[in-house]
Amino acid sequence: MFEAVEELIGEHADLETRLADPAVHSDQREAMRLNKRYAELTPILAVYREWKRAGDDIGTAQELAQDDPDFADEVKELELRREELTERLRLLLVPRDPSDDKDVILEVKAGEGGEESALFAGDLLRMYLRYAERVGWKTEILESNESDLGGYKDVQVAVKTKGSAEAGQGVWARLKYEGGVHRVQRVPATESQGRIHTSAAGVLVTPEAEEVEVEIGPNDLRIDVYRSSGPGGQSVNTTDSAVRITHLPTGIVVSCQNEKSQLQNKEQALRILRSRLLAAAQEEAEKEASDARRSQVRTVDRSERIRTYNFPENRISDHRVGFKAYNLDQVLDGELDPVIQACVDADAAAKLAAAQ
Repeated sequence: MFEAVEELIGEHADLETRLADPAVHSDQREAMRLNKRYAELTPILAVYREWKRAGDDIGTAQELAQDDPDFADEVKELELRREELTERLRLLLVPRDPSDDKDVILEVKAGEGGEESALFAGDLLRMYLRYAERVGWKTEILESNESDLGGYKDVQVAVKTKGSAEAGQGVWARLKYEGGVHRVQRVPATESQGRIHTSAAGVLVTPEAEEVEVEIGPNDLRIDVYRSSGPGGQSVNTTDSAVRITHLPTGIVVSCQNEKSQLQNKEQALRILRSRLLAAAQEEAEKEASDARRSQVRTVDRSERIRTYNFPENRISDHRVGFKAYNLDQVLDGELDPVIQACVDADAAAKLAAAQ
């Protein structure tokens, strides 16, 4: 059992050696990548060693129990402990979502229900802000469109960790289960006759796009030089110091003639080209994130609900995993962890089943 961990032990030792080499830290991006992987493997190996020790202790206790029956109870305790460690290790070995450590952009959109839906969207926003505050995350409202009664037709908020998060405790790792249609059942503030209404709001969650590094291959550029020209087309330079660079894969063209030398103009043009390529790459990354966001919630329709917030019964129900609790007031005040954990556990169980 757990033969795969033996390979991880070798990888962990190799990472330890590489991270001890000062030369590795001259490349910050590579050092961060190695540190991240090292941090992922460390808890797996810690539990694995404890699991192996428990197995050895069981063998010792069984031998002692042959001479002294009092050790029989200790054998049972150790066997229960090893079962717990076995389950923990299985969960740690489940393939992780590579985006789990990322920050997110969370959007709440009012749906069916008019002004009441916008008020509920405001309640959901407050719930997420309070939850972020409880777990120590930073939040920043990026854009909002308020309704007449103080709710939100649409609001976007960036949610970020402070420093590095423990494995499985990153923003995306926890909030990715919130994407979908949230249904509310209550007497709206706009209802004069005390009737219970049903409305909905949509929650959209995407990992925040990272800055994309720009790499320009030597064969990707066509560089033309020509003479600089001033106002009226008169020659202001008798040498070919102006530079025009064409990025062949994208067709982006950059020209520079402000500097006195061809080399200076080339460097300036390359700086401009890199910034334009970076902007284009980021725009494409944002487009992909936007497409993923749209696919997360097709329409804010009550029939596509993932969760129901029933105010008369103080009940919250997650329809994907069968979770139900009667502390809706506390959940809306930010005590969201049990609801999220039910989704995390169900996801892990499904991955374990698929891996077997």
